Formats: sequence, structure tokens, C-alpha cells
Amino acid sequence: MQLKPTGRNLRAWQVAVLVFTLLLWHLVSRNEQTAFFLGEPVKVAGRIWSWFLPLDVGANALFPEGLSGRADIYIHLGVTLLETVLAFGIGTVLGLGVGLWLALAPTASIILDPYIKALNSMPRVILAPIFAMWFGLGIWSKVALAVTLVFFIVFFNVYQGVREVSPVVLANARMLGANRKQLLRTVYLPSATSWVFSSLHTSVGLAFVGAVVGEYLGSARGVGYLILQAEGTFDVNTVFAGIVVLTAFALALDGLVGRIERRLMKWQPRQGETEKL
Repeated sequence: MQLKPTGRNLRAWQVAVLVFTLLLWHLVSRNEQTAFFLGEPVKVAGRIWSWFLPLDVGANALFPEGLSGRADIYIHLGVTLLETVLAFGIGTVLGLGVGLWLALAPTASIILDPYIKALNSMPRVILAPIFAMWFGLGIWSKVALAVTLVFFIVFFNVYQGVREVSPVVLANARMLGANRKQLLRTVYLPSATSWVFSSLHTSVGLAFVGAVVGEYLGSARGVGYLILQAEGTFDVNTVFAGIVVLTAFALALDGLVGRIERRLMKWQPRQGETEKL
């Protein structure tokens, strides 16, 4: 039996780590004082069960208030997912467009460089009250906050990817008569694609962070609001349940980005293939 992780048993190792972590959490939480701060995995699972699954299979044994929670979770989750997807899409498009523009416009890049660095170094959380005044307490103030997180990640990766295009490739393309539009389509964009997808994997989590933080600071709906209400009543199990739900959907969105990446980046050799070479 091979104990070292390989391509064949890697998934089993990953599942084993998860099972070990849950068992350790369960053992530690058997102490009441520890459970007050860390929660109990069984009750966290019960809360998630009562939110999403039918209630006639015993879920109410753990949470008698599960009926209302189940009715509300879809509203809260739908609001958070809508904020996240909007912020992810808008931030990606803006980051891609501005990154390409400044990478291909050296003069504008030099002029705007200190301002971009200043905006990037600014703690974005302090913008939340301003966005609340501008856009109200609806979804758009949360979307605006999350966009500021996604934008800079995508922008800097696109900017760097375009700037690192091989001068030899550019010179050869120009010798073959490629104009500016053709260079953008056949040289700059393919060069920046791997950088873009690398930034998108990071941006997925940041889009959720921006949406949830915005809900913390002022909202009547959303998973962040639900977690905030649970914190107010010291219901740590519901807090962890909300974290687990958000993490699951973040992984699902990241997986979707990964599938699109594999479809668009078929020309790029995978890690295993490069090692064989």
C-alpha cells in the first residue's frame, strides 16, 4: 500500500485530512467551555441541514426553529450570491479594460501610477460608509465595495501580463505586418490570459469578502447579516454554518472559473505534462 500522495490517491488524502480535522474538532468541542467558542460540528451540520434539506427527516431535533431558518436562508444566500457575482463580473471587466489600457499607454501609466498605488494601499473597508451614502443600504453599496477588491487584483495581473510580452514575439509579429488591433488579439491577450485566470481564482474569494463585509456594516439581508445576528446572540454554531455555506459556494464559483480556464487554455501544457518533458 502506497502511503505517499500520488495522482491516484490524492483525493483520498484530501478527504482524510478533512475527516481528521472534523474528528479533532468534535473531540475538542466535547468540553462545554471550548464548544462555546469553537462550536460543535454536529450542530453546525444540523443547522445547515435545517436550512436546505426537508424538515420531516428529523432535522428539527437539533434546531426547532429550523422552519423559519429554512425559509430565510434562500433569501439571504440569494442576495449574497447576487452581490458576489455582480462584483466579480464588474470588477473583472474594469480590471481587464484598465489594465490593458495602461499597459499599452506608457504615458498615461506613468502619470496615473502614484494614484493607482495610493488607491490600492487604501483600506477599502473605510469606503463602505461612503458607498452606503452614495448607493443606499441595498445591494449596490456591497457590490461597489467588493468591486474595489476584485478590480485591483485583476488590474495588476493584466497590467503585468501585458508588460511581460516577449519583445522578440512582438518584433516578429510587426515584421509580419500585424497592426495594433491584431497585436492585441494575437499577442497581448494570449500573453495576459494566464495572468488573468490566476487573478480570478483570488478574486472569487475577495468578491465574497467584499459582499459579506458590506452586509456586516449595514444590511437587512444576506449571509453576512445572518452571521452578524448569530454573533449578537452568541450562536457560534450558526456563525460556522454560515461560513461553511459561503465557503462551499466560493469553491463552486472557483471551480467554474477553473473549468473555463481549462477550456480556454488548452494550448498551455499542464503541470504533469511539463514534468514528463
